[in-house]
Amino acid sequence: MSSSIIALCLCLCLSASASPSSQEQVSPEIEAQQEAARVTALPGQPLVSFRHYSGYVSVDDSLGKALFYWFFEATSQPAKKPLLLWLNGGPGCTSVGFGEAQELGPFLVKEGSDNPTLRFNNCSWNKAANLLFLDSLVDVGFSYSNATVEYGDNSTARDAHAFLLNWFKRFPQYKSSEFYIAGESYAGHYAPQLAEVIYDENQKSSKDTYINLKGIMIGNPYMDFETDYTGMIDYAWGHALISDDLYSSIKAKCDFSNENATIDCVNLIDEYYKLYKMIDMYSLYSPTCSLGQPFAARLLNTRAKADTSNYHLELLRTILAGYDPCLMNHPTTYFNLPDVQRALHANVTRIPRPWLLCSSEVSNSWTDSPFSVLPILKKLIGGGIRLWVYSGDTDGRIPTMSTRYTLNKLGLNITKNWTPWYKGREVGGWTITYEGLTLVTVRGAGHQVPTYAPGRSLQIVRHFLASSKLPSMPF
Repeated sequence: MSSSIIALCLCLCLSASASPSSQEQVSPEIEAQQEAARVTALPGQPLVSFRHYSGYVSVDDSLGKALFYWFFEATSQPAKKPLLLWLNGGPGCTSVGFGEAQELGPFLVKEGSDNPTLRFNNCSWNKAANLLFLDSLVDVGFSYSNATVEYGDNSTARDAHAFLLNWFKRFPQYKSSEFYIAGESYAGHYAPQLAEVIYDENQKSSKDTYINLKGIMIGNPYMDFETDYTGMIDYAWGHALISDDLYSSIKAKCDFSNENATIDCVNLIDEYYKLYKMIDMYSLYSPTCSLGQPFAARLLNTRAKADTSNYHLELLRTILAGYDPCLMNHPTTYFNLPDVQRALHANVTRIPRPWLLCSSEVSNSWTDSPFSVLPILKKLIGGGIRLWVYSGDTDGRIPTMSTRYTLNKLGLNITKNWTPWYKGREVGGWTITYEGLTLVTVRGAGHQVPTYAPGRSLQIVRHFLASSKLPSMPF
């Protein structure tokens, strides 16, 4: 990914409003806590008039578990805007380092002459909402635990819910705001699972613990092992990336509906994975990055020997569900700077590890990953939770083809089929409207859609939050 791609942002920067009137609704004690969490001297930060806050929220005092957040007020009228939580996937990757610093946050990390610095993102999503980034789970990014813990989907969802309940105690002025969850990649598990916990707990909650959840939006999401991997192989063959022979052999030898694979299938999938050493499978038509760079080498964590038990977890560990290897160096350098950590109120316990974009320890120790989250999606749709899925159509890791297979598996009625949507005079992609769900494709975008199509991604989130259809005609 090049900076010129990110620079293709056509949206205008809106003027910002400094302090929300909702600050008058909090007690002096809470106001003091918020002021202590306010970020005021972040190295390299562009001048902005909106406020932002960061720090830790405890989720389990007995285990010393605390999650790190970075919260940005909306650029205008934050008291009247919804609250949007962003989650990156992996599993084991940081939302601060990816979502905030490379995709949709106000401050994107860029290369400086001596050290990385920041530039303002004219298409930041805090133009549409108050924006909360969470390093979920413990031992990811700046989040930590003082005890040995197991990593998995269920504990991640439960900890994120505990985080939200405690975060709202610290920022009670947003407690009644409309709340949305968004994310990408393995957040195809995180977001629905967290939404389900919130939905279930809301049924028995008091006013103090109720969360005003309205919807979730997930991009290029890992949701169903069978259809995600079937689509991944079909996409590779359809885009002339693998041979007819390899494609036919995988179709004959691999049954992705079964968690346990044959040795023949394992070996064939390893042949497919050789693509990741040659091209950027997360954005097929982008330039590649040297495999000498550390993140590229860590992405290609090939198994020493094939493990055919619980195969869908083994595939996740082999290739992280999915990030461009060229995106590592500048954010990693920046967030390891002591001045940056002090300004963000981070690493206050002196975590005995460097800050990393993704934790191989977490991903390699994952114990809990359901084969499919489709039952959760059906439950949320039935409960009236808004659900949008967007998909960059040049992503080969979790391609649009996989997502279409997955959504077809839900069996929802289509109310409006395959309609173009527009960003100005240009087709931005296509939409399918189902009963209870909207699919949006993003033309020419890779796995991290806000990176490759910043203006269109901001347009999508604005329409999602407003529950309004994208324009079907040029404007």
